[in-house]
Amino acid sequence: MWTGFKILIFSYLATEVWTKRRYLSQREVDLGAYFTRNHTILEGTRFKRAIFQGQYCRSFGCCEDRDDGCVTQFYEANALCYCDRFCERENSDCCPDYKSFCREEKEWPPPTQPGYTEGCFRDGQHYEKGSVITENCNSCTCSGQQWKCSQDACLVQPELIEHVNKGDHGWTAQNYSQFWGMTLEEGFKFRLGTLPPNPKLLSMHEITASLPAQTDLPEVFIASYKWPGWTHGPLDQKNCAASWAFSTASVAADRIAIQSNGRYTANLSPQNLISCCAKKGHGCSGGSIDRAWWFLRKRGLVSHACYPLFKDQNATNNICAMASWSDGRGKRHATKPCPNNIEKSNRIYQCSPPYRVSSNETEIMREIMQNGPVQAVMQVHEDFFHYKAGIYRHVASTNEESEKYRKLRTHAVKLTGWGTLRGAKGKKEKFWIAANSWGKSWGENGYFRILRGVNESDIEKLIIAAWGQLISSDEP
Repeated sequence: MWTGFKILIFSYLATEVWTKRRYLSQREVDLGAYFTRNHTILEGTRFKRAIFQGQYCRSFGCCEDRDDGCVTQFYEANALCYCDRFCERENSDCCPDYKSFCREEKEWPPPTQPGYTEGCFRDGQHYEKGSVITENCNSCTCSGQQWKCSQDACLVQPELIEHVNKGDHGWTAQNYSQFWGMTLEEGFKFRLGTLPPNPKLLSMHEITASLPAQTDLPEVFIASYKWPGWTHGPLDQKNCAASWAFSTASVAADRIAIQSNGRYTANLSPQNLISCCAKKGHGCSGGSIDRAWWFLRKRGLVSHACYPLFKDQNATNNICAMASWSDGRGKRHATKPCPNNIEKSNRIYQCSPPYRVSSNETEIMREIMQNGPVQAVMQVHEDFFHYKAGIYRHVASTNEESEKYRKLRTHAVKLTGWGTLRGAKGKKEKFWIAANSWGKSWGENGYFRILRGVNESDIEKLIIAAWGQLISSDEP
């Protein structure tokens, strides 16, 4: 009887071994098919390691992309689940052990095991239910065991930066910390601020420079080299939508310094325009350049040193700190001392009515070389925010969602010169040199270069200039 029992046990073990070998043989066939599909040793190693470990993703390994064949039964939910890279988007159809197996992160104990805690798992860290985290411009809330995230298009788009830098577009892009966390809509709303030109402004008669027609224009011209100490560098408007004020004040300051032969070189105050020109104190909510030039002609501005930028330009108490009055002899005077304890001179500077320069490339160059920098109104695309260096041309975004946020996109800048260099694909390209109002940490020390002669981003569509208004006693 004992002999018969031993024979029975031996037969059972032999059957088990044969069955196991057939199973392993079949798994090796499946594994070969898996290698053919993925072509990576790493994924194959993970697959081997997964054969006898647990379930879900461990049954198939990690698929590169969405693969309807890479699916297993999720018994607890009576459903199928996937183990592919689409799980990075927190899809609800992903296997619960995707992160622990494919990303080799610590797996939080499931409800069926001791130590289970309700909440969400993110980048190896557990968050309690109701926790909120931010990722760039979007926020994610832990709801049960799932993250629910907003889907706003962000101003900083890493994929767009990579797209620009990998291509041969003639310029490079950068991730700016001051833009991180802002939505694309907020970027257009707060970082620009010049209203589209009205029909009256666009219908202004164009004036050409008085230089002789045969005057040779240099290949490179920079206003600060011709008039050292008489032109002014970029300021930072921050999240105050007032490029209309910054560009107008800067162009006017340059023009007054040049016309006075360096007698008056003060930079003019954009804050004076923001606080006193705009109706109802909404100077940081956008404005028009024609209104700014009207204020310069009728009321005048003090220097930037006299009326500096407020720390919080959007504050509710951002009221006009001073006005001006006429002495009847063509000169205006400030009604109050400077709104700070450092600068004593509250002199009022004025300009003549603005005039429109011809949109012809050569005429713009003549005007800058003869009379000084000019104001330009351009259209801003989402890639412009990332500009770091080179000759800018618009590069289309890879994010289709960004299209619906293009509402307020008109921007005013100051053209200060031009040049020629090798740009995209090694070709010789012409460019304008322009001063922006996003601070010196942006672009090329606050400046940028943009294609010249092709009206890139409408940069040549509307060019404005003015004369400094000097009375006889002011003449040098």
